[in-house]
Amino acid sequence: MLKLTGLSKRYDTGDLALNDINLTVPAGQVMALIGPSGAGKSTLIRCVNRLVEPSHGTIELDGQDVTRVRGARLRQTRRQIGMIFQNHALVERLSVMENVLSGRLAYVGFWRSFFRRFPADDIRQAFNLLERVGLQTQFDKRGDALSGGQKQRVGIARALMQQPKLLLVDEPTASLDPKTSRQIMRLICDLCREQQLAAIINIHDVVLAQQFVDRVVGLRGGELVFDGDPKDLSPDILTSIYGEEDWSVVDDDDDTNDSSAPAGVDIAGAHP
Repeated sequence: MLKLTGLSKRYDTGDLALNDINLTVPAGQVMALIGPSGAGKSTLIRCVNRLVEPSHGTIELDGQDVTRVRGARLRQTRRQIGMIFQNHALVERLSVMENVLSGRLAYVGFWRSFFRRFPADDIRQAFNLLERVGLQTQFDKRGDALSGGQKQRVGIARALMQQPKLLLVDEPTASLDPKTSRQIMRLICDLCREQQLAAIINIHDVVLAQQFVDRVVGLRGGELVFDGDPKDLSPDILTSIYGEEDWSVVDDDDDTNDSSAPAGVDIAGAHP
Protein backbone atom coordinates (compact mmCIF):
# COMPACT_ATOMS: atom_id res chain seq x y z
CA MET A 1 0.00 0.00 0.00
CA LEU A 2 1.15 3.52 -0.85
CA LYS A 3 0.25 6.39 1.49
CA LEU A 4 0.96 10.07 0.87
CA THR A 5 0.41 12.42 3.79
CA GLY A 6 0.65 16.20 3.47
CA LEU A 7 2.92 15.87 0.42
CA SER A 8 4.12 19.25 -0.87
CA LYS A 9 6.85 20.33 -3.25
CA ARG A 10 8.10 23.87 -3.76
CA TYR A 11 10.93 24.29 -6.27
CA ASP A 12 13.86 26.64 -5.78
CA THR A 13 12.18 29.04 -8.20
CA GLY A 14 9.38 29.46 -5.66
CA ASP A 15 6.84 27.54 -7.74
CA LEU A 16 4.53 25.36 -5.64
CA ALA A 17 4.16 22.15 -7.66
CA LEU A 18 2.27 20.11 -5.03
CA ASN A 19 0.26 21.41 -2.11
CA ASP A 20 -0.74 19.13 0.79
CA ILE A 21 -1.58 15.97 -1.17
CA ASN A 22 -3.16 13.16 0.87
CA LEU A 23 -3.70 9.84 -0.90
CA THR A 24 -3.79 6.13 -0.12
CA VAL A 25 -3.45 3.56 -2.92
CA PRO A 26 -4.07 -0.01 -1.72
CA ALA A 27 -2.48 -3.12 -3.21
CA GLY A 28 -4.18 -4.19 -6.44
CA GLN A 29 -5.73 -0.79 -7.17
CA VAL A 30 -4.97 1.02 -10.43
CA MET A 31 -5.27 4.80 -10.06
CA ALA A 32 -5.17 7.26 -12.94
CA LEU A 33 -3.64 10.67 -12.32
CA ILE A 34 -5.18 13.31 -14.60
CA GLY A 35 -4.93 17.07 -14.97
CA PRO A 36 -3.66 19.79 -17.30
CA SER A 37 0.01 20.26 -18.10
CA GLY A 38 1.76 21.78 -15.10
CA ALA A 39 -0.79 20.38 -12.64
CA GLY A 40 1.87 18.47 -10.69
CA LYS A 41 1.31 14.94 -12.02
CA SER A 42 4.92 14.25 -13.02
CA THR A 43 6.21 15.89 -9.85
CA LEU A 44 4.03 13.60 -7.73
CA ILE A 45 5.39 10.48 -9.46
CA ARG A 46 8.96 11.75 -9.17
CA CYS A 47 8.50 12.46 -5.47
CA VAL A 48 7.24 8.91 -4.88
CA ASN A 49 10.37 7.36 -6.41
CA ARG A 50 12.57 10.10 -4.87
CA LEU A 51 13.83 11.49 -8.16
CA VAL A 52 12.49 14.76 -6.71
CA GLU A 53 12.83 15.53 -3.00
CA PRO A 54 9.51 16.54 -1.35
CA SER A 55 9.49 19.81 0.58
CA HIS A 56 7.03 18.55 3.20
CA GLY A 57 5.02 15.47 4.05
CA THR A 58 5.63 11.73 4.04
CA ILE A 59 5.51 8.91 1.50
CA GLU A 60 4.99 5.43 2.95
CA LEU A 61 5.24 2.17 1.02
CA ASP A 62 4.00 -0.79 3.06
CA GLY A 63 4.66 1.19 6.24
CA GLN A 64 8.20 2.31 5.36
CA ASP A 65 8.74 6.09 5.18
CA VAL A 66 10.32 6.51 1.75
CA THR A 67 11.17 10.16 2.45
CA ARG A 68 13.64 9.23 5.20
CA VAL A 69 15.76 6.57 3.50
CA ARG A 70 19.19 7.37 2.06
CA GLY A 71 22.05 5.61 0.31
CA ALA A 72 21.83 1.82 0.17
CA ARG A 73 18.40 1.82 1.83
CA LEU A 74 17.08 4.16 -0.85
CA ARG A 75 18.39 1.82 -3.57
CA GLN A 76 16.69 -1.10 -1.85
CA THR A 77 13.45 0.87 -1.63
CA ARG A 78 13.59 1.72 -5.33
CA ARG A 79 13.70 -2.00 -6.12
CA GLN A 80 10.12 -2.10 -4.87
CA ILE A 81 8.98 0.65 -7.26
CA GLY A 82 8.67 -0.31 -10.93
CA MET A 83 8.63 2.40 -13.60
CA ILE A 84 7.08 2.28 -17.07
CA PHE A 85 8.21 5.22 -19.18
CA GLN A 86 6.48 7.17 -21.92
CA ASN A 87 9.53 6.89 -24.19
CA HIS A 88 10.02 3.18 -23.32
CA ALA A 89 13.66 3.78 -22.16
CA LEU A 90 14.94 0.58 -23.78
CA VAL A 91 18.55 -0.05 -24.71
CA GLU A 92 17.75 -0.44 -28.38
CA ARG A 93 20.94 -2.28 -29.37
CA LEU A 94 20.11 -5.03 -26.86
CA SER A 95 17.64 -7.83 -27.40
CA VAL A 96 14.15 -8.00 -25.93
CA MET A 97 15.33 -10.62 -23.42
CA GLU A 98 18.32 -8.52 -22.34
CA ASN A 99 16.12 -5.48 -21.86
CA VAL A 100 13.68 -7.46 -19.73
CA LEU A 101 16.49 -8.97 -17.64
CA SER A 102 17.80 -5.46 -16.96
CA GLY A 103 14.94 -5.25 -14.47
CA ARG A 104 17.10 -7.47 -12.22
CA LEU A 105 20.21 -5.29 -12.29
CA ALA A 106 19.66 -4.07 -8.73
CA TYR A 107 19.70 -7.70 -7.54
CA VAL A 108 22.44 -9.54 -9.46
CA GLY A 109 25.46 -7.28 -8.94
CA PHE A 110 27.69 -5.41 -11.36
CA TRP A 111 29.90 -8.17 -12.78
CA ARG A 112 27.12 -10.70 -13.36
CA SER A 113 25.08 -8.05 -15.12
CA PHE A 114 28.14 -6.82 -17.09
CA PHE A 115 28.76 -10.30 -18.47
CA ARG A 116 24.99 -10.92 -18.76
CA ARG A 117 25.16 -13.95 -16.48
CA PHE A 118 21.74 -13.95 -14.91
CA PRO A 119 20.48 -16.75 -12.63
CA ALA A 120 18.39 -19.45 -14.28
CA ASP A 121 15.36 -18.45 -12.18
CA ASP A 122 15.56 -14.91 -13.55
CA ILE A 123 15.71 -16.19 -17.12
CA ARG A 124 12.68 -18.43 -16.55
CA GLN A 125 10.79 -15.49 -15.03
CA ALA A 126 11.71 -13.32 -18.02
CA PHE A 127 10.33 -15.93 -20.43
CA ASN A 128 7.15 -16.18 -18.35
CA LEU A 129 6.67 -12.41 -18.47
CA LEU A 130 7.38 -12.23 -22.19
CA GLU A 131 4.71 -14.87 -22.73
CA ARG A 132 2.30 -12.91 -20.56
CA VAL A 133 2.81 -9.70 -22.55
CA GLY A 134 2.63 -11.55 -25.87
CA LEU A 135 6.27 -11.31 -26.95
CA GLN A 136 7.66 -14.78 -26.30
CA THR A 137 8.51 -15.26 -29.99
CA GLN A 138 10.37 -11.93 -30.10
CA PHE A 139 12.83 -12.65 -27.27
CA ASP A 140 15.95 -12.36 -29.48
CA LYS A 141 14.86 -9.33 -31.52
CA ARG A 142 16.74 -6.07 -31.02
CA GLY A 143 14.94 -3.23 -29.28
CA ASP A 144 15.25 -0.93 -32.29
CA ALA A 145 13.39 -3.47 -34.47
CA LEU A 146 10.19 -3.29 -32.39
CA SER A 147 7.03 -1.29 -32.90
CA GLY A 148 5.96 1.29 -30.32
CA GLY A 149 3.44 -1.08 -28.79
CA GLN A 150 5.99 -3.90 -28.59
CA LYS A 151 8.52 -1.59 -26.92
CA GLN A 152 5.92 -0.66 -24.33
CA ARG A 153 5.25 -4.35 -23.65
CA VAL A 154 8.98 -4.90 -23.10
CA GLY A 155 8.94 -1.97 -20.67
CA ILE A 156 6.06 -3.55 -18.77
CA ALA A 157 7.86 -6.91 -18.53
CA ARG A 158 11.08 -5.19 -17.42
CA ALA A 159 9.28 -3.31 -14.64
CA LEU A 160 7.65 -6.51 -13.41
CA MET A 161 11.03 -8.28 -13.35
CA GLN A 162 11.81 -6.12 -10.32
CA GLN A 163 8.97 -7.87 -8.47
CA PRO A 164 7.79 -4.44 -7.28
CA LYS A 165 5.10 -3.54 -4.77
CA LEU A 166 4.21 -0.34 -6.63
CA LEU A 167 4.07 0.52 -10.32
CA LEU A 168 4.49 4.10 -11.56
CA VAL A 169 3.44 4.58 -15.18
CA ASP A 170 4.14 7.79 -17.12
CA GLU A 171 1.90 8.37 -20.16
CA PRO A 172 2.03 4.76 -21.40
CA THR A 173 -0.14 5.40 -24.48
CA ALA A 174 1.00 8.86 -25.59
CA SER A 175 2.63 7.70 -28.85
CA LEU A 176 0.37 4.72 -29.62
CA ASP A 177 -2.59 4.29 -31.94
CA PRO A 178 -6.07 3.91 -30.34
CA LYS A 179 -6.27 0.11 -30.54
CA THR A 180 -2.76 -0.44 -29.22
CA SER A 181 -3.44 2.12 -26.47
CA ARG A 182 -6.41 0.08 -25.28
CA GLN A 183 -4.41 -3.14 -25.40
CA ILE A 184 -1.58 -1.62 -23.34
CA MET A 185 -3.94 -0.12 -20.75
CA ARG A 186 -5.83 -3.40 -20.43
CA LEU A 187 -2.57 -5.33 -20.04
CA ILE A 188 -1.19 -3.01 -17.34
CA CYS A 189 -4.43 -3.06 -15.37
CA ASP A 190 -4.84 -6.85 -15.65
CA LEU A 191 -1.27 -7.49 -14.51
CA CYS A 192 -1.59 -5.14 -11.54
CA ARG A 193 -4.76 -6.88 -10.38
CA GLU A 194 -3.26 -10.34 -10.91
CA GLN A 195 -0.13 -9.48 -8.93
CA GLN A 196 -1.84 -7.21 -6.38
CA LEU A 197 0.27 -4.21 -7.35
CA ALA A 198 -0.70 -0.69 -6.43
CA ALA A 199 -0.32 1.49 -9.53
CA ILE A 200 -0.39 5.18 -10.44
CA ILE A 201 -0.81 5.97 -14.13
CA ASN A 202 -0.12 9.52 -15.29
CA ILE A 203 -2.39 9.87 -18.32
CA HIS A 204 -3.92 12.61 -20.46
CA ASP A 205 -6.53 10.44 -22.18
CA VAL A 206 -9.51 10.76 -19.82
CA VAL A 207 -11.76 8.42 -21.84
CA LEU A 208 -9.10 5.69 -21.81
CA ALA A 209 -8.68 6.10 -18.06
CA GLN A 210 -12.43 5.85 -17.51
CA GLN A 211 -12.51 2.55 -19.40
CA PHE A 212 -9.85 0.70 -17.46
CA VAL A 213 -8.81 2.11 -14.08
CA ASP A 214 -10.38 1.63 -10.65
CA ARG A 215 -10.00 5.21 -9.50
CA VAL A 216 -9.23 8.67 -10.86
CA VAL A 217 -7.41 11.48 -9.06
CA GLY A 218 -7.48 14.94 -10.62
CA LEU A 219 -4.85 17.59 -9.95
CA ARG A 220 -4.97 21.27 -10.81
CA GLY A 221 -2.35 23.82 -9.81
CA GLY A 222 -0.69 21.26 -7.54
CA GLU A 223 -3.85 20.60 -5.55
CA LEU A 224 -6.11 17.57 -5.40
CA VAL A 225 -9.48 18.60 -6.85
CA PHE A 226 -11.08 15.18 -7.50
CA ASP A 227 -10.67 11.69 -6.07
CA GLY A 228 -13.26 9.09 -6.95
CA ASP A 229 -14.83 6.57 -9.30
CA PRO A 230 -14.11 7.11 -13.02
CA LYS A 231 -17.88 7.05 -13.66
CA ASP A 232 -18.25 10.19 -11.53
CA LEU A 233 -16.20 12.36 -13.90
CA SER A 234 -19.06 14.66 -14.85
CA PRO A 235 -18.67 17.71 -17.13
CA ASP A 236 -18.67 19.93 -14.03
CA ILE A 237 -15.84 17.94 -12.44
CA LEU A 238 -13.83 17.92 -15.68
CA THR A 239 -14.27 21.70 -15.82
CA SER A 240 -12.95 21.98 -12.25
CA ILE A 241 -9.88 19.98 -13.30
CA TYR A 242 -9.16 21.33 -16.78
CA GLY A 243 -11.21 24.50 -17.14
CA GLU A 244 -14.11 25.45 -19.40
CA GLU A 245 -14.64 23.20 -22.42
CA ASP A 246 -17.36 21.17 -24.12
CA TRP A 247 -17.18 17.94 -22.11
CA SER A 248 -19.82 16.03 -24.05
CA VAL A 249 -19.72 12.31 -23.36
CA VAL A 250 -17.77 10.36 -25.96
CA ASP A 251 -19.33 7.03 -26.92
CA ASP A 252 -16.35 4.71 -26.89
CA ASP A 253 -17.74 1.17 -26.52
CA ASP A 254 -15.17 -1.49 -25.77
CA ASP A 255 -13.98 -3.56 -28.73
CA THR A 256 -14.91 -7.09 -27.75
CA ASN A 257 -12.64 -8.49 -30.46
CA ASP A 258 -9.63 -6.69 -29.04
CA SER A 259 -7.14 -8.69 -26.98
CA SER A 260 -4.15 -7.86 -24.87
CA ALA A 261 -1.85 -9.68 -27.29
CA PRO A 262 -0.66 -8.08 -30.54
CA ALA A 263 -1.97 -9.44 -33.82
CA GLY A 264 -0.27 -12.62 -34.92
CA VAL A 265 1.07 -13.60 -31.50
CA ASP A 266 -0.20 -16.72 -29.74
CA ILE A 267 0.40 -16.08 -26.04
CA ALA A 268 -0.42 -19.70 -25.28
CA GLY A 269 2.68 -20.90 -27.15
CA ALA A 270 5.53 -22.76 -25.48
CA HIS A 271 8.70 -21.05 -24.29
CA PRO A 272 11.53 -20.86 -26.81
